[in-house]
Amino acid sequence: MFRVASYKAILRLLVISVGLLVCGAFAQNQPAQDQPTKDVPAQDQADPKNAEKPAQDTAAAAQAQTPDAVDPLKRPANEKQRKKNQRALKQELSKPYKKWLDEDVVYIITDEERAAFRQLSNDEERDNFIEAFWQRRDPTPDTEENEYKEEHYQRIAYANEHFAAGVPGWKTDRGRIYIVFGKADEVESHPSGGTYERPMEEGGGETSTFPFEDWRYRYIDGIGQEVIIEFVDTCMCGEYHMTMDRSEKDALLMTPNAGLTLYEQMGMSSKADRFNGNGLERLGAGPNSASLQTKQFDRLEQFAKLQAAPKVKFTDLEEAVNSKVILNPMPFDVRTDFVKVTSDTVLVPVTIQMRNRDITFVNKEGVQRGTVNIFARLSTLTGKIVQTFEDTVQVDVPAELLPRTAENASVYWKALPLRPGRYKLNIAVKDVNGDRKGVWSRSVVVPEFSDDKLATSTLIVADDMEPVPTKAIGTGMFVIGTTKVRPRVAPANGKPALFKKDKDQKLNFWMQVYNLGVDEKTHKPSATFEYNITNLATNKSVIQKTETTDTMGNIGEQVTLQK
Repeated sequence: MFRVASYKAILRLLVISVGLLVCGAFAQNQPAQDQPTKDVPAQDQADPKNAEKPAQDTAAAAQAQTPDAVDPLKRPANEKQRKKNQRALKQELSKPYKKWLDEDVVYIITDEERAAFRQLSNDEERDNFIEAFWQRRDPTPDTEENEYKEEHYQRIAYANEHFAAGVPGWKTDRGRIYIVFGKADEVESHPSGGTYERPMEEGGGETSTFPFEDWRYRYIDGIGQEVIIEFVDTCMCGEYHMTMDRSEKDALLMTPNAGLTLYEQMGMSSKADRFNGNGLERLGAGPNSASLQTKQFDRLEQFAKLQAAPKVKFTDLEEAVNSKVILNPMPFDVRTDFVKVTSDTVLVPVTIQMRNRDITFVNKEGVQRGTVNIFARLSTLTGKIVQTFEDTVQVDVPAELLPRTAENASVYWKALPLRPGRYKLNIAVKDVNGDRKGVWSRSVVVPEFSDDKLATSTLIVADDMEPVPTKAIGTGMFVIGTTKVRPRVAPANGKPALFKKDKDQKLNFWMQVYNLGVDEKTHKPSATFEYNITNLATNKSVIQKTETTDTMGNIGEQVTLQK
């Protein structure tokens, strides 16, 4: 009894002590009720809610003065928060953007583009990315239609219609190959399998097979010529999968003494040898089996390339664009012009000029041929790719005229529709027959042509200018509207373009004027144009001429000057 009473007394004392400590701590945080606070007005002291404000402000100030306080926006996210953000991103992309990324372009988008798309933070950025994605692959960016995009979705529809097998057709191997590379040049189909005469490169002999198909492409860019892709339906359920092992279609592969090759029938080899160190394929020995081992790495490389997204056509020139150092550079000159299309769209013709003496010519059946590959990339100042284009310039010259042609230049022209703004243009060229490359990088400021200010296009000095047929209006090399205008590009050393009289080189110029004012009396545009051409060699005026809209026929607010 004594021990129990002692324990109860001790427990009671502990409870009382704790209660006193709590009351003491509470009392220290409370202001005296009978003494007014200097910083609080009397009317605020009467309100208990206002009486709590000094204490809250003091606590907030104390927290702000704490050295360990960190701005939540600047605090690095921990692992838990990072995973939460990733889950939120997946939920955000579970809309049309996730379908676009994981279905529509899953086979053609590169790893770099996929990573960049996942870094975007809002729908507006994603819409701009998708627009630029298709523009980059548009073979004719100067037209309204994007043939690549239309062909891509047509292939998806075809794959879903013809290759579905328990899953949508685009998810199957045949659907993927068809979407990326298009229709095969030749298809060998065995939809029911059955008896099969092996070709000699597979060992010869007769066997039975599962359903399979061989797709043959004459050429696939980046992979090679005579590309044969084999699909096998081992489950007999219509789901053909791509295989590297040509023996996988053999239904008698695991059956002893059945489906023998020619060497196995003649006793020169055993079927068990197929499973002993034959590498990727379990083909039986045959007349050409010695060469199979040497081709296994080629089959591995082809299989890997077929799985990858299509790459840029001139990958070596894309690397040159990103490179800072070029050995044995190839010189070339670039000119950019600006022509108004609408108030928010500007046509930007890019002209690339190369001297023929810098191009290596090779004799092709009596004709000297020079070939130059061109790769260009247009991006915003933040690095976002707006457009890319790549093409090949080929110059054919009779052998006897090559010395005279070497003094001339070859010109390439590409028109890009852009919105007003500042861009960065990178261009790389490569002499195919030689070992020279050249790069060019400049900032391009596309002007804004408003509808209420007098403005002009770029003044284009050309060595060839002529009207084009009705069918060719607006299309083709050097065509602006109804006129073919081939610019003469000035050299990079700052000197003007040269026109030599002794070679009968004609000087032409082309320019448009926008938003001409209307005369209130005649209700027609009224403007005067003065021309003054000076010979820089003699610093003398060659031509001085004045022209008015009265003598130019029926014109509107826009007029084209061409002489």
